[in-house]
Amino acid sequence: MRAVSKFKYKAWPPLSLSRACSHMATVTESPTLVEQFTQFCSQRDLPRAMTAMEAMQRRGLWADSVVYSELIKCCLARRAVQQGRLVHKHVFSNGHHPQTFLINIFINMYVKFSLLDEAEQLFDKMPERNVISWTTMISAYCHAKMNSKALESLVLMLREGVWPNSFTYSSVLRACEGLWNLKQLHCGIVKAGLESDVFVRSALIDVYSKLGDLRNALGVFNEMVTGDSVVWSSIIGAFAQNSDGDEALDLFKRMKRAGFGAEEATLTSVLRACTALALLELGRQVHVHALKYGPDLILNNALLDMYCKCGSLEDANAVFTRMVEKDVISWSTMIAGLAQNGFSQEALKLFEEMKVSRTKPNYITVLGVLFACSHAGLLEQGWYYFQNMKQLFGIDPGREHYGCVIDLLGRAGKLDEAARLIQEMQCEPDAVTWRTLLGACRVHRNVDLATHAAKQILRMDPDDAGTYILLSNLYAISQRWDDVAKVRKSMRARGITKEPGCSWIEVNKQIHAFIMGDDSHPQIEEINKQLSFLIDRLMGIGYVPDTNFVLQDLEGEQREASLLSHSERLAIVFGIMNLPKGMTVRVRKNLRICGDCHVFAKLVAKLEQRTIVIRDPIRYHHFQDGVCSCGDYW
Repeated sequence: MRAVSKFKYKAWPPLSLSRACSHMATVTESPTLVEQFTQFCSQRDLPRAMTAMEAMQRRGLWADSVVYSELIKCCLARRAVQQGRLVHKHVFSNGHHPQTFLINIFINMYVKFSLLDEAEQLFDKMPERNVISWTTMISAYCHAKMNSKALESLVLMLREGVWPNSFTYSSVLRACEGLWNLKQLHCGIVKAGLESDVFVRSALIDVYSKLGDLRNALGVFNEMVTGDSVVWSSIIGAFAQNSDGDEALDLFKRMKRAGFGAEEATLTSVLRACTALALLELGRQVHVHALKYGPDLILNNALLDMYCKCGSLEDANAVFTRMVEKDVISWSTMIAGLAQNGFSQEALKLFEEMKVSRTKPNYITVLGVLFACSHAGLLEQGWYYFQNMKQLFGIDPGREHYGCVIDLLGRAGKLDEAARLIQEMQCEPDAVTWRTLLGACRVHRNVDLATHAAKQILRMDPDDAGTYILLSNLYAISQRWDDVAKVRKSMRARGITKEPGCSWIEVNKQIHAFIMGDDSHPQIEEINKQLSFLIDRLMGIGYVPDTNFVLQDLEGEQREASLLSHSERLAIVFGIMNLPKGMTVRVRKNLRICGDCHVFAKLVAKLEQRTIVIRDPIRYHHFQDGVCSCGDYW
């Protein structure tokens, strides 16, 4: 599209008087043909309308612009591209001058047919362009991710003296890739007096949040009283998508108090917040609100994700089974959820059902399958899917796929093969990849390879406390005390301290947090008393605390006694004290569960006849009858 200053177009020649008179005479002679054409268009009878249009073309007849707009709607509904082009050719034939209104409809038609070049050509030839013409093209550029073109068009529009409306701004805002452009547009919106428009406010909130500026997003929301659920949905979604679940849920409560009903998009965002915070009971309440919308695919997928990530596979399976419509996201979410929660065989069985359903797997699906193979120790099957994923599914292996296979090899004790695979990766290995190898080295106590992996991690992330601690643990277990001292010295030199362990549990719709060494919880005395009593009972059936998981200087704990203060133990005991007998105890933890606490949770689950679910940053652990779903590898 050319700048206005260089804008040229070939004007359509005016009709001669004799042609005009001839045309009027012809219309008078054949009124029924135009009427028939109008009737066919209103009835959306495309074949007969096109036949009538051809007859009109031969006789030099044209219908009203509104009639042609109905015909274009019919072409769009049937994806009739060729017929749409024929209508365009007819309307511009024999020097006929269509109205701007009709030209805009043709531009919109080409945009919806994804024929942007043809839309652009028609737009450039327009003798007069109004706000709809410009907005249609700007929206098309945004949809095609031609962001610089969209912003350039806004500038040309203003130079031509056409003022943007709310639809123009709500479209062009999506083209902002940086805060500088966004703030300029925001100023323009305020000058135009459009800052109170529902769609403009919603778009501003969305774009500020996508660029990570939640302060300005909330500022837009708080500038005036919000009387529309669209804006509420935008601000709740903004915080949910930026992993601020607490604020998202607070806004949702404000919305309900203000008397607004929750729509599908809002509920989807609230479910995302519940997922991030592992708030199962609140998620179940949201599920009740979602039931009134029936079989909404996006909402059902959000429910699936929430239940899987809160560790409630029974609820997830119930939602999945009842879903009338399932897409690749539904299948992938359920497969990955089963795999991450340690139900690998069920995940692989579901993958076979997915293939029977003819749903094509995507990147995430294959990742879930490899994760399942890793956790089930299915080395040959996992290696087969990894080696053939391009051929079988048309998907190139990504960094996450490599990570699953490295984990699979590590579980099998094939550490050298895992290290070799890292060297052969098609993409650059990141710190997460090396941490996977380091975790395998911890399990198999391969100190030399662990040292190499740790060096790679610290080269990319010099302040990663977890790597220092894990390496120090390995050295200590191997009684390499000089190396332990070097690691601790490096940590002190960099001012690195271990993040304190923290666990959360939801009881009676309230979240209770426990931090190692913190005695501020109002029931802490009773919790400690019950914990000591429980450990005495466990020792009676053979439990022996493993102090290899306690390193005095780095962990801030006092060997065997300090194991009592690990946050997940406090949360488990609190749950047993306050939840009804037989109810699942669900704990979320910020750090990887230590080996001794893992043994503790297995024995408590058996002794108390409870199911205990612990979600740490690496795995979901389902403890039941003295067994963990992770197979004692994490």
